[in-house]
Amino acid sequence: MWIYEKKLQYPAWVESCDLRIAKLLFAQYGGPDSELSAGLRYLSQRYNMPIPEAKAVLTDIGTEELAHWEIIATLIYKIIERATPKQLEEASLGAHYVQHGRDLYPHDASGVPWTAAYIQAIEDPIANLHEDMAAEEKARTTYEHLIQSTNDRGVIETLSFLREREVVHFQRFGETLRLVQEHLDRKMYY
Repeated sequence: MWIYEKKLQYPAWVESCDLRIAKLLFAQYGGPDSELSAGLRYLSQRYNMPIPEAKAVLTDIGTEELAHWEIIATLIYKIIERATPKQLEEASLGAHYVQHGRDLYPHDASGVPWTAAYIQAIEDPIANLHEDMAAEEKARTTYEHLIQSTNDRGVIETLSFLREREVVHFQRFGETLRLVQEHLDRKMYY
């Protein structure tokens, strides 16, 4: 059972109608290292974790990633909601507008639709946790690139919050990896 508090984990706000950054933000909405990909990856991998602590961490972080997906969606929507079709076309969002209007659709910054091929789950807890740590580092790097790509103070603050959460997730996965390795060593698994 989920309890959903109807507010964003962090208040997404924008100062300007920077359609260029809106297009780039789709990397974190529907790209291979996006919040959607991370959330689904972790929620898929949690079932075969060998200890309850690891299952809990993947569940916690997986659901938090979905909250981050909502923050990215809110940023994008706040930027594009008042843009004209001509402005969207000029910002290379014309194809998105033609196919989806101003509704959000999971694709990357280049318009490539999201695919389940972006997520990994292989029933090896050690491999999965290494994959998860790498995913967090790639997301952190993407946020750094996005922050460097805009001057909008509100967008920068929101992306900085999300970047810091990626660092925390990386650390939690590292701690979880150690716990899982200790558990598996006792069972002579590795």
